[in-house]
Amino acid sequence: MRLPRFEYIEPINFEGALDLLYIHKDNAKVLAGGTDLLVRMKKGLLKPKIIISLKALKELSYIKKDDSYIKIGARTSIADIIASDLIKKEACALFEACEKIGAVTIQHYRGTIGGNILQDNRCIHYNQSAFHRSGRQPCHKDGGKICYARDASDRCNSTCQSDGATALMALGANITLVRKGTERIIDLDNFYTTDGIMPFAMESNELLKEIVIPIQGGKSSYKRLAYRSAIDYPIVSAGVFLKSSDTSKNEIEDARIVVGAIARAPIFLAKASSFLKGKKFNDISAFKKAADISMDNASTFAVHNVGSTLEYRCAMVSEMVFQALKEAAIVTQE
Repeated sequence: MRLPRFEYIEPINFEGALDLLYIHKDNAKVLAGGTDLLVRMKKGLLKPKIIISLKALKELSYIKKDDSYIKIGARTSIADIIASDLIKKEACALFEACEKIGAVTIQHYRGTIGGNILQDNRCIHYNQSAFHRSGRQPCHKDGGKICYARDASDRCNSTCQSDGATALMALGANITLVRKGTERIIDLDNFYTTDGIMPFAMESNELLKEIVIPIQGGKSSYKRLAYRSAIDYPIVSAGVFLKSSDTSKNEIEDARIVVGAIARAPIFLAKASSFLKGKKFNDISAFKKAADISMDNASTFAVHNVGSTLEYRCAMVSEMVFQALKEAAIVTQE
């Protein structure tokens, strides 16, 4: 498979990149690490006229603590996040998620955190070669009116399989989007649209600049299930955050449970999260109940599009949430 023809432009600074996006808009795509974009181009899923490379934008690569926040530049490599003591201490779910992304060579030399949370939704029926897709009618994501993942569906049911997105949403992160002349901050909860075709609430002339994680004093964990420990995308994942009460270290004051790789966007499970408030950190039965509530709520959105049966993936939602809760609880009590 070969890349289609395109014009390659490498701006020397952030403002230059914004100028190019302002001019070219939908005709351009941004290249950070390229581990998602280039594969889609080779398969004929994307044919941009312009590629805007962020290779020279060193100002977008950093991890720093600013008051009660962790700020991460969008071009920060996955390897740098894994190596960060600050991330390990204050945002363990993100550290654990990044350890699972791709393979070591991708983590060190290509993959970026911005690219990971902006990777396009995937589906085994869509993410195929142009030759494979030519043998059938196009699906919703390919410009047609069919969903091969869910019969008679009037919309695309591709799945968000980003490890980073699930972990960051559990941590209550927000992101900064910039376009020429203005910028805006949006919570990750609101950034993912649940639209399989256009999965992000992001304009074509906007650039992801920064990810901001609040330091809340709690502990987090991320668990995922995949066929292989490296390279493969998750078929289900869970990110959790637990914070103890100021008056009782053994009591949960706040909780966030997010399930990934099951739907068009990572799912923040409000009911399961609220259930844990006031429960004890050593209450295993409460964790099991919260995990079962997570499975029941997430199962509504599950479709056959990641190479595993619905029944298995739904059952594993409960297991991944349960494992993540236990790990976060143990660390919190230490």
